[in-house]
Amino acid sequence: MKPGRSTLKIGELATGQDLELNLFEFAPEVLTGPSVYIQANVHGAEVQGNAVIYQLMQALESCELRGKITLVPLANPLGINQKSGEFTLGRFDPITGVNWNREYLDHKLDIASWYQGHKHLNDAELIAHFRALLVERCYSRLHEPWGITTGHRLAVSLQQMGHEADIVLDLHTGPKSCKHLYCPEYDQDAAKYFSIPYTLLIPNEFGGAMDESIFCPWWQLSEYLATQGREIEVPVSAFTLELGSQENVDLADALVDVEGIMAYLSLRGVISERVEPAEMPRYACYLKDYKKYHAPQGGLVEYKAKVGQPLLAGEPLANILRVDRYGEEDAIVPLSLPVDCVPVLHFASASVYQGTELYKVMTKVFAL
Repeated sequence: MKPGRSTLKIGELATGQDLELNLFEFAPEVLTGPSVYIQANVHGAEVQGNAVIYQLMQALESCELRGKITLVPLANPLGINQKSGEFTLGRFDPITGVNWNREYLDHKLDIASWYQGHKHLNDAELIAHFRALLVERCYSRLHEPWGITTGHRLAVSLQQMGHEADIVLDLHTGPKSCKHLYCPEYDQDAAKYFSIPYTLLIPNEFGGAMDESIFCPWWQLSEYLATQGREIEVPVSAFTLELGSQENVDLADALVDVEGIMAYLSLRGVISERVEPAEMPRYACYLKDYKKYHAPQGGLVEYKAKVGQPLLAGEPLANILRVDRYGEEDAIVPLSLPVDCVPVLHFASASVYQGTELYKVMTKVFAL
């Protein structure tokens, strides 16, 4: 099956042209499985997700589909085209300075009041009405009479499509990074299917990202219903897949991630084919144990710790070179951490200010 192709207008440029996204959709004649929404490249330099979508579409063409799959590569054309010399700067909205992946709508629902008007519904009806509420709130936000910012319009347009699906995958990369997965705590077992060695388990707290904008309202609903003596498992799944380092496309490596995605889609019954997850060690930590290390001083950094490789307390993390202090004892300053950890990503540049977020590391790591 070939995917259908369409466009979605997400704004207008200052010169008057429409700003559009290309959408690809696989839709079987009879829908018997969950629906899926996958997007890539919300941050301008994080291009590998597009390679994964490309390879995934090729794989899906030969599959027997049970559920609809919507794919949105190049999901942020403004960020992608935000270049300076040879570098892509598109992590922050240049108009507002806000991170492109923190522009999504926080619904801030009064779930208790909403439930009072809908508690007579059976579970399937309740889920359908709640989904319609989330989609409608995105629609209303996009048509706010006072208007909304360019970046927020883009984000809410993407979010609205995400709310229509049962499974949402947001494809990203880090600066210099190993592969890792953001996974809600309630869906921990899902992490065993993706071809990703490290998982960060997220609590039910909205921090502005796409995956949180999708699962947090449902998780809040499920927790509230439990207080009313009604048990409903969270009916949606949403993950952020971090696929390595930015400014890099690797079509062969994309196939590795496609196998993991296909294994998860197989598990969920989106495709009929049986696809087994890769056999590999997988580790996790809770988000509260994912720590940032900031440069204690400015200078030039020699990154010693390799991302994705465990680091024991006291082992070399990095060196800071201060050429201006040549001949002095502190011309080279060795850095280390006081705890065992796994470095997950580090800053892309070798020149840093004091306070630069130098590394992010997982601590209190355990096997999945």
